[in-house]
Amino acid sequence: MFETATPITPSIGIEVSGVSGEQLANPDAAQWCRSALDRHGVVLFRECHIDDGDLVTLSRLLGDVVVPPMGGDKVHPEVSAISLDPAETVLASYNTGTFHWHIDGATDAIPQLGTLLTALEVSTEGGDTEFANTYAAYDALPDEEKAELVGLQVVHSFATAQSLAHPNATDKQKAAWAKVPTRVHPLVWTRRTGRKSLLIGATAGEIVGMEPQEGRALIARLLEWSTQPRFALRHHWHRGDLVLWDNTGMLHRAIPYTATSRRLMHRTTLTGEEAVA
Repeated sequence: MFETATPITPSIGIEVSGVSGEQLANPDAAQWCRSALDRHGVVLFRECHIDDGDLVTLSRLLGDVVVPPMGGDKVHPEVSAISLDPAETVLASYNTGTFHWHIDGATDAIPQLGTLLTALEVSTEGGDTEFANTYAAYDALPDEEKAELVGLQVVHSFATAQSLAHPNATDKQKAAWAKVPTRVHPLVWTRRTGRKSLLIGATAGEIVGMEPQEGRALIARLLEWSTQPRFALRHHWHRGDLVLWDNTGMLHRAIPYTATSRRLMHRTTLTGEEAVA
């Protein structure tokens, strides 16, 4: 459908240029995006300048859309602002947690399917977004290591992720984090299709049945493996860029930027479709 579509790397990402946001708000474009997400994990529309209305339309064509309980736009409640500026979002204090590799909704039984993120303003320093393909990372593991991972379960918690961003947290902060339930997931997520990925990231704190130090070492080793250059890409944002990604199989993180940065993103999130198994 898009003649300018070009794979970014053999393992992850495809880029499309010369397309407007209005052109994306239709069923054919959504069908192409869904197929491209399955094949490439990350889809970049360079400088398409999609507005909130078309962003919501495209999102709804891709699947069910999350309406966030906090931080949603008044006109388009599905749209969340992503910023470190408290004037832009009530969740600004939590967004430093995005500086660490993670998937969204890892503490849910059904993690969010995907994310659409567009840049309204960009940072002059930092603010890039990195992605890593944990399908490809799992596939490339030696068979003997895959066998060692069979049956292992990992504990995911919001507190584990936030403690990375706020190592000197107050008791009040810790109490707020503890209100978010933890979730135990298989370390290897097997889809109905048979496709497998590693379910790791900032929320992953321990391996069930392992000594804490041993479990953390395994998680760290798998994270380092999954985020090596052969499985990853780094996106430098331009105003108007739109990036979609398969949240269930792509780790992502923002490169740190300052609270005084002008960086402002608008995001929609697709509801999960398949429980972790």
